[in-house]
Amino acid sequence: MLVICVEVSAQKTIINTKYTQYVNTFIGNADNGHTFPGACVPFGLIQVSPESGNGSWRYCSGFNYDDDQIVGFSQTHLNGTGVPDLGDIRMLPFNNKLPDETFSCRYNRKTQTAKPGYYFVNLSDLNINVELTATGHTAFHKYTYNQSEPALMLIDLQNGLVNSKKDLQYRMIDAKVEMPDNKTIIGYNRSRGWVNRNIYYVIKFDFPYKVKKTLTPLEGEKAKRLILEFELSGSKSVQAKVAISTVSIEGALKSIEKENPNWDFDSVRSAANKDWNDLLSTVDINGTNNQKINFYTSMYHLFIQPNNIADVDGKYRGANDSVFTSVTGNYYSTFSLWDTYRAAHPLYTILAPEKINDFVNSMIAHANTQGFLPIWTLWGKENYCMIGNHAVPVVVDAYLKGLTSIDGEKLFKAIKTSLTTNHQKSDWDVYDKFGYYPFDIIKNESVSRTLESGYDDYCARLMAQKLGKKEDYDFFMKRAGYYKNIFDNQSGMMRGKDSKGNWRTPFNSFSLSHDSSHGGDYTEGNAWQYTFHVQHDIEGLIRLMGGATNFKNKLDSLFYLQSSETKKVLDVTGLIGQYAHGNEPSHHIAYLYNFIGESYKTQELIREIFDRFYLPKPNGLCGNDDCGQMSAWYIFSAMGFYPVNPVGGEYILGAPQVDKVTISLPNNKVFIMTANNLNIKNKYVKSVSFNGKKITDFRIHYNDIMNGGNLVFEMTDTAN
Repeated sequence: MLVICVEVSAQKTIINTKYTQYVNTFIGNADNGHTFPGACVPFGLIQVSPESGNGSWRYCSGFNYDDDQIVGFSQTHLNGTGVPDLGDIRMLPFNNKLPDETFSCRYNRKTQTAKPGYYFVNLSDLNINVELTATGHTAFHKYTYNQSEPALMLIDLQNGLVNSKKDLQYRMIDAKVEMPDNKTIIGYNRSRGWVNRNIYYVIKFDFPYKVKKTLTPLEGEKAKRLILEFELSGSKSVQAKVAISTVSIEGALKSIEKENPNWDFDSVRSAANKDWNDLLSTVDINGTNNQKINFYTSMYHLFIQPNNIADVDGKYRGANDSVFTSVTGNYYSTFSLWDTYRAAHPLYTILAPEKINDFVNSMIAHANTQGFLPIWTLWGKENYCMIGNHAVPVVVDAYLKGLTSIDGEKLFKAIKTSLTTNHQKSDWDVYDKFGYYPFDIIKNESVSRTLESGYDDYCARLMAQKLGKKEDYDFFMKRAGYYKNIFDNQSGMMRGKDSKGNWRTPFNSFSLSHDSSHGGDYTEGNAWQYTFHVQHDIEGLIRLMGGATNFKNKLDSLFYLQSSETKKVLDVTGLIGQYAHGNEPSHHIAYLYNFIGESYKTQELIREIFDRFYLPKPNGLCGNDDCGQMSAWYIFSAMGFYPVNPVGGEYILGAPQVDKVTISLPNNKVFIMTANNLNIKNKYVKSVSFNGKKITDFRIHYNDIMNGGNLVFEMTDTAN
């Protein structure tokens, strides 16, 4: 490794490092991390990657590292979600050694390598080498056939990642394929899944093919599975470029022409790696090799999405299937907002502030089409997954930080409409009538929906205050306090209540809820986790519980109590007592000890979470990465602070886990975090200063970071 470090001033360091060497794309590929190892560029539409199975929760990303087979290489994948989708256009090179038409083959894990923008594997059954790289809108495949047998290839246009094999048969609503010449395949699919999507594609080969066979379709199938044969004329490699568009075949062709016009695989690979290195180089850390691997892999996972689904000419297909043109040329989707509003989006405002305006523009365009802000969008379509209206905190945070050019009145109109007009899982007439969601009217997730909605109301209140809207401020201020209406003084917990004011009986605080499998009053959690889900008013929650002592006892119990109930829901993982780091509602809770003067417990817990739940290996994540949210928690916490309240730019101090972090900011400013005397024993914070001034509170702010400066932690082995 070549590192050149030249100190040009006290505030600016120029660093030349190959940061991509620290990214391990296999982290999270095993267990339930649901990440993928394949090639993509930051925020790109394409994620070309191997698949090792399909038809179950195990294959939400299409690949599990523990499998010994590969079934093909598809063009699109999701990063760390808990629901399968995408997996468009499966391709698999093979020869006469393939034993049957299951189209799966063993691979040599020892030869499998991957770096940002590149993936390589040897299919050992067939002795075929596979290389993958990508641009924003195109996948680039290179298959090297090492034997003299015929060069064959499966093109599976029916493929997609699904919950069951039956779903796969009926995945396509409509499909059309054409072969305009012997080097090109074009077509269209209309697929059903998490959302219904229009997929236009162009596949171009550098050698002519002939269709050797069309496989017999199963019941319900609309798209074809083709076996192609190539005459290589002495050459041993076949290259394929695949472009995808939500709009048209013409849009896909334009992507090839603009982004990938030649047959220079190494050039595309180098460009993809450079894109990643440029982005990763905004942060430089001092730490161990494993710490660097964890940190830069987290950054990598953070920046896989949101995805720009607009074509290179700015056209995209919106929520109502109409085609629009983005004025900026970009339109972002894959907004997993129930997860990412908590830390991923606040982290984008620091590490990629130039992207925020496009994110907000995309959300407002979505609202103009759909009638309300996004909840969970995939390929521009709403899937209504999860609860709350958590685009609201994202757009409010962007406005308060001055990162969007959209007029405040326009933003507030979208916010108010989203929080007052009924839509799926947002029954505002019920919410306003009772001051909570009664469990006899709202059958599932009533407590969690009340709490999550209250946070959005708080954000709307901030926006109304900023715009001087007194009536709206009062309305949302009242709503933001609805969490008090479902707090049961007897149990000291957030508890389901019916429309007559009766508490849920019997009440098991350990019983886990999950809308799709278990029902219940909570979302992928239980009363213990959601009792602390008042991110906007921790002081109010402390008072509600009867003061700091009661709050401390309840918080201690959360991290101590064990129950067999917590093993019954797949999403509730990474357990410390009832705390579940593998799922997002718990993510802020370790930081709450600061509010009662026991910061050392926060510092102990952060070290434990790092040591147990973020390991640099395929099964090193304790839960789904959830489109970068798990990774964002790691990055923030490694730097020593976290957005307990994600809106407004306040960060609660924790305990840094790396020696030094240097962030290059806009306008040539630099923020530096230094942890003096940090080691295995010295996990506690003795004191903190910013720009030489001691911090007596437990907070720093967004403007402190973005204006540049030095945050210094003095670490010790003694709880302080």
